[in-house]
Amino acid sequence: MVFYYSMLGLSLALVIIYAFIFHKHFDANLTIMTVLVPVINLAFVLMGNSTTVEGALNALKFTYIGGCYVLVAAMFLIFNTCGIPLKPWIRTLIIAISTGVYVCATTIGQTDIFYQGMPSIAYYGEAAYITDKHYGPMHTVFYVMIGLFYAVTIGVIIYSFFKKKQVSKTILILIVIAISTSVIGFFGSRLITKEMELLPATYNMGMIIYMVIASRLRLYDASDSVIDSLVQKGETGFISFDNKMRYLGSNETAKEMLPELNVLVVDHRVDNSQWLKENLLPWVAEFENDETKNTRLFERENKTYLVYINRLSVGSMHRGYQFLMTDDTANQQYIKLIKQYNNQLEEEVNKKTKSVIEMQEKLVVGMATMVEGRDNSTGGHIKRTSDCIRIIVGEIKKDNTLNLSDTFCNNLIKAAPMHDLGKIAVDDAILRKPGKFTPEEFEIMKTHASEGARIVKQILEGTDDIDFMNIAVNVAHYHHERWDGSGYPNKLKGESIPFEARIMAIADVYDALVSKRVYKESMSFEEANKIIMEGMGKHFDPSLKKFYVASRKKLEDYYSNLQNV
Repeated sequence: MVFYYSMLGLSLALVIIYAFIFHKHFDANLTIMTVLVPVINLAFVLMGNSTTVEGALNALKFTYIGGCYVLVAAMFLIFNTCGIPLKPWIRTLIIAISTGVYVCATTIGQTDIFYQGMPSIAYYGEAAYITDKHYGPMHTVFYVMIGLFYAVTIGVIIYSFFKKKQVSKTILILIVIAISTSVIGFFGSRLITKEMELLPATYNMGMIIYMVIASRLRLYDASDSVIDSLVQKGETGFISFDNKMRYLGSNETAKEMLPELNVLVVDHRVDNSQWLKENLLPWVAEFENDETKNTRLFERENKTYLVYINRLSVGSMHRGYQFLMTDDTANQQYIKLIKQYNNQLEEEVNKKTKSVIEMQEKLVVGMATMVEGRDNSTGGHIKRTSDCIRIIVGEIKKDNTLNLSDTFCNNLIKAAPMHDLGKIAVDDAILRKPGKFTPEEFEIMKTHASEGARIVKQILEGTDDIDFMNIAVNVAHYHHERWDGSGYPNKLKGESIPFEARIMAIADVYDALVSKRVYKESMSFEEANKIIMEGMGKHFDPSLKKFYVASRKKLEDYYSNLQNV
């Protein structure tokens, strides 16, 4: 009996040690084993103290808890440790089989399915033990079940040893020793002695190894270690609420960051604090609609806190919300300084860029003005067409059906003076000819469109304003294209002509009609209007007709003022 009592005492001591080292992240299966082992040891003490066969058999029934449940818990623990999930239905099936076998064990002395006949009792010293045992068919099933569970467990360990790089090899070896010790206790103790049960010693030895494993596993669990470190370090605040935003609790760090937490009552909503009510409740509602909005910055008393919201989960169920707070003041001040520096740098870059762009524009306009000096027919043309573009674009923006951006409109107005820049490449004899061109001369004259596009692109290439460059190139290249495809240089048709070039075409032709040239007099506004209107759908984009009509009065007033100057 001294052996049984000492094993019971050791198992109870292990329970106390387990309670001392217990951590909430310990596997639940380890807790189950720790609780069951003293029960099994107590059963051996009761069996040893029995004076009747019935009493010994009743105690014996409790000893089968070890084979039916402790080994199953150990197997589940090993699956969890090795990171191999078991489907719920498989766990349920295993527990159901173990329970069925144990129920059969409880019929010892009443049926023949586990023990056949009635065993007798004998004594070894002062301790009673059961003799004349004849096993029934379910006892064989019991041994087969233990052997199968052991084989599966060893298979998992071997697989993890060679395939799972994230599982400690030391832990796996300790698990093999622990589980093998218990199995040897089942099958090998009878070979050593029949008068005394050695299972209590093997259970206790296994529990010692499992507790060593549990304490080591905490070191390998990175998430567990990080959370504990954060809590102990005291730099992260934790606040928890249930699904109805009823306060569950917080740590001291959170209460220091948000003194409002001190007035909250557990299981009551945040309504006691106006600040929490105004800031947390709307955020939770927003988070429910979009879980990506899980981060906020809050400023309190010259400090900036970075707050994360996550769902508070128990198993697979969402039971509430958890807020994690850290003091982000220093980081935000650094970001603010970086932003200020970047803003200053961006401002300087913008100034330099603007200066470069202005230089490029002045260069292009200067070249266009130089072309005017060579061409007897284009005096003041570039300024007038730019003003015409401004008037027409203004009407387009008023209507807003085309939804033109301000950037596009401004770029088109700036690009207008560049539309005839290609004439710089045309020979003076042709460019300054006072009369009509011959077919050959006209072919040469038409090259100014593609030459203009090439020159504009060459001048503006490399600028940061890509949109402006593209518009300027298109205006120079395609302003002589016609809606019906009869224009030049590429005979583009309809909407294949860039939109900016279609607007430029109206301004260019209108100015040519109402302006005086060396080879013709200026045309009246009525005659010019008739030609423009007849050209809609042939020369010009018909969708621009209403904008031209809306612009007509302003165009005529503009040219009338020029004539009066």
